[in-house]
Amino acid sequence: METLLEPGLQAGLGTREVDSSHSDLGESEFPAPGLYLRDELSSIDHQTPIVETAVESAQPARAASLAQRSLRCASEDDTQALAGRLALSPALAHATLTLHGDLGAGKTTFVRHLLRALGVSGRIKSPTYAVVEPHRAPPAPAWPAGLSVSHFDFYRFSDPREWEDAGFREIFADPGLKLVEWPEKAQGLMPAPDFSLELALQEDESRIVTLKAHSPTGLRLLEDIAP
Repeated sequence: METLLEPGLQAGLGTREVDSSHSDLGESEFPAPGLYLRDELSSIDHQTPIVETAVESAQPARAASLAQRSLRCASEDDTQALAGRLALSPALAHATLTLHGDLGAGKTTFVRHLLRALGVSGRIKSPTYAVVEPHRAPPAPAWPAGLSVSHFDFYRFSDPREWEDAGFREIFADPGLKLVEWPEKAQGLMPAPDFSLELALQEDESRIVTLKAHSPTGLRLLEDIAP
């Protein structure tokens, strides 16, 4: 990751998100959630500051931003490192994160990096058709009994009755991490998020990632990502 003021960024990430036909098979490459990233993250801490910080007044409106920061991910390695930093935050234990961006912006790819960093093994399927895919992260100091993760994709969600029939209300009320793509499709149904990531693909195939905190939990996540 590089600051937005630095010229000469190299193209890195591809432009396609994972879809339901993508096979992500095999055991996790990483021995324990987050541990494989500690050396890598410590090596980039001094050279990849988060920039363009803006703090806003808390508003009573739904999901009002309390604080936000933006950064440029010049490569997929940068995106993976950002997801790894997020995976180390204890605040994920009961948080709702939304991901925003056009098709191909990298939302599902980011979720996949985050789940791997949390220690999720095996195939990670896109929930485009199923709407939600459940996962279980192994025990860690912040969640000694493991962490329940629900990955939502509301792109094809169109029937509000499904919200109740499928038990989505109960899933959001239960403890655990919720990762939501296309949350605007479920506007008025899902609870306000704690944290959001907006991914914008640039002409050089880098990405601008805007991180927004919408609650005290979101503020802790923002602090853990960019101390």
